[in-house]
Amino acid sequence: MNDDASARAKWRLETLAVHAGHAVDPGTGAISAPINLSTTFERARDGTYPSGYVYSRSNNPNREALECALAALEGGTDASAFASGIAAGLAIFQSLSPGDHVVMPSDAYHGMTKLVRDLFLRWGVEASFVDMTQLSTVQEAIRPSTKLVWVETPSNPLVKIVDLAAVARIAHEAHAICVCDNTWAPVIQRPLDLGADLILHSTTKYIGGHCDVTGGVVIAKTAGAAFTRIREIQGTAGAVPSPFDCWLVLRGLRTLPWRMRAHTGNAASVATFLASHPRVECVHYPSLASHPGHEIAAKQMSSFGGMIAFETKGGSDAALRTAAKTRLFLRATSLGGVESLIEHRASIAGEDPRTPQSLLRLSIGLEHPDDLIEDLDQALS
Repeated sequence: MNDDASARAKWRLETLAVHAGHAVDPGTGAISAPINLSTTFERARDGTYPSGYVYSRSNNPNREALECALAALEGGTDASAFASGIAAGLAIFQSLSPGDHVVMPSDAYHGMTKLVRDLFLRWGVEASFVDMTQLSTVQEAIRPSTKLVWVETPSNPLVKIVDLAAVARIAHEAHAICVCDNTWAPVIQRPLDLGADLILHSTTKYIGGHCDVTGGVVIAKTAGAAFTRIREIQGTAGAVPSPFDCWLVLRGLRTLPWRMRAHTGNAASVATFLASHPRVECVHYPSLASHPGHEIAAKQMSSFGGMIAFETKGGSDAALRTAAKTRLFLRATSLGGVESLIEHRASIAGEDPRTPQSLLRLSIGLEHPDDLIEDLDQALS
């Protein structure tokens, strides 16, 4: 590292994104970190490892730099990087024991819901899926065996907003840990400051930012027993990112605060346009005063994110026709890249049937907002 902890604590997010986890290569003076592809590292004659590295599954210079940067950016003490967001979530649930109970949101990324329902319920973990926008339902779902409360806000795909601080208090009163999937809101939402114990990101999305690398991370507020177990699972199970993947994610991180400003600014413009369009039934985006989570989002987020969902008049057929007619928006899954994407979520394999058939999800990219609006206008016409 080229900074000390006291200096780094005073840096703003833009500065942290550029410098956290960065060091000039001592051998060559290279500003851009080299990619360390070696799978193994030499021992000294006395049997020690003076470099601190043993085997690439356990640790690697590129992964260490990425973990350091991500922990600093979210205000955590430590981080564990994984080969995907699902792998990061898998490690969190693997840290539980049979009979442990988790509270999950009913509106959440279907991949994480499928992971819990199809895998961990069979292994003895118990789960309750509730509407977390209603704090009373979260409180009622708590059991003596509850060990983990999982929050996703904004949610995927309905862009629901959960009062993160309030849910974290409920979790802690039950002596459970609170995990927040912050994939949709990096740098514009600070879950650790709001009471969360762990943050999950699919770094495939906004942090990588260019639709060219898959990854995930778990970031800890404090390196307690839960995170220690996750770190152990990381090394033992080996679902780790390659050195090149770590290098790519770290490169994307450097511009993240500035990209998020553009994503969120564009999304606000597009959402305002859609809200007044005669062929749109409703728009799910928290900057709109009509959104039920608007006030909470304004309190716990610095801006409202780059993801929009809207429902077309005319049901599934109208939604599919609209997606088919876009010229600028690309019809593809995933999110958080520089390109704007459109997706009919209910037709994704394995998607929860509660997703409206008329719903289209937009990942708003970095194009000019007027061009995006014109494309949606002609597609809806």
